[in-house]
Amino acid sequence: MSLCLLNPEAIAEDRSSIDLIIKGDYIVTMNDADQIIRQGAVAVESGTIVAVGPFVDIDRRYRAKETLSGEERLVMPGLINGHSHAAMTLLRGIADDLSLNEWLNDYIFPAERTFVDPEFVRLGTELACWEMVRGGTTTFVDMYYHSETIAEVVDSCGMRAFVSATVIDQKSPDANDAEESLKNAVRFVTKWQGKHPRITPIFGPHANYTLNASQLRATRDAAKKLGAPISIHMAESMFEVEYARDNYGMGSVSMFESIDFFDGPTIAAHMVWPSEQEIRILAERNVGVIYNPTSNMKTAAGVAPIVRMLEEGVAVGIGTDGAASNNDLDMWEEMRIGGLLQKVNRMDPKVLTAKTVLSMATRMGADAIGLADSIGSLESGKRADLIQIMLDDVHHLPTYDVISHLVYVTDEQDVDSVIVDGSILMRDGRPLRIDRERVRQAAAALAQNIQIKMKEL
Repeated sequence: MSLCLLNPEAIAEDRSSIDLIIKGDYIVTMNDADQIIRQGAVAVESGTIVAVGPFVDIDRRYRAKETLSGEERLVMPGLINGHSHAAMTLLRGIADDLSLNEWLNDYIFPAERTFVDPEFVRLGTELACWEMVRGGTTTFVDMYYHSETIAEVVDSCGMRAFVSATVIDQKSPDANDAEESLKNAVRFVTKWQGKHPRITPIFGPHANYTLNASQLRATRDAAKKLGAPISIHMAESMFEVEYARDNYGMGSVSMFESIDFFDGPTIAAHMVWPSEQEIRILAERNVGVIYNPTSNMKTAAGVAPIVRMLEEGVAVGIGTDGAASNNDLDMWEEMRIGGLLQKVNRMDPKVLTAKTVLSMATRMGADAIGLADSIGSLESGKRADLIQIMLDDVHHLPTYDVISHLVYVTDEQDVDSVIVDGSILMRDGRPLRIDRERVRQAAAALAQNIQIKMKEL
């Protein structure tokens, strides 16, 4: 036995063989203890994290087929974009500086009816995946049309996604009305449910001003029958709240509560205008809320009461919304702006600390969308969705507090490597599963065509 202990070859033979080790000068676990490990590593086998700890311990226990260097790098969970319309990257900048209603009704809805088809959605979602992977986003919740095509792109690009089939009571790119769009949604969810480890098909009723109460209730009934979550715009603008009051005699959240809409997993995007009573409803009904600060500022929708919702125990994540109202998919920007906006809105620099904001983009964000058991932190047994951040840029010098730097300094250009479900999607800042030149050329050609035809609308 003593000879074996002294024999390096015997020690090596005792190590378990695994797929991947990711090293880092810092491992920001985002676990319940907010543990940060210096000179650490994450061990991955078959898409699952099997160990997290100091590199010397990981190296003693495992030998990997591949190891990612950790020099001047930080390892953390991948970012979770809780609300997006991915294919709208192709409508980026098409209409700006407008109110939400004018932007939707006079520009976006007409443009979508004219240009959006499966190939538009395929290309736009590929462009979005490129942008999100480049920026360290590993999971996104999407709501758009031609959901089958979106799922196919997610499969090929390697990301994790909740893909919503949009339900809306107007002529849209893939349906004529609510009845047809709901049938399409049921068909999509039934086909994809449980069939893919990274893709969760869900229902995406648009809002309470594009669907009436019976149509919203029918969507929830269909979701309950299939055991599927719902993602929806809720209390985004004063128009929506006033619409609910005029038509239902109560606020937007209260209207949804009155029809038992929260009788299943619900991801509510925006939530800018809930009342105090409605915030308590959100907490009691375990509604996940997604904060979209840049989009809400750009459309002057308002400032969501994030601090109050957190105080009441609501799980709050962060989202970019679509690139047509943001106009990018940069989660680092959302974290920084979102945190600072709450401070100035409350006139209190102590609210929404960097640690809380980072949690909203990782661990709490996973909770808000119902994936807290599988992603959002670096812990044994969870899926291996993680990223490496380079710390060698001048804006990271000096580094006193890595959490502070991640929220107030880091940007998408600092992301070095991206791993989803144990597969490397980006290495050394280069996405590996997206044909960038093809996407670039196709997007430029389509944009030229859109710009010409928009003048005719």
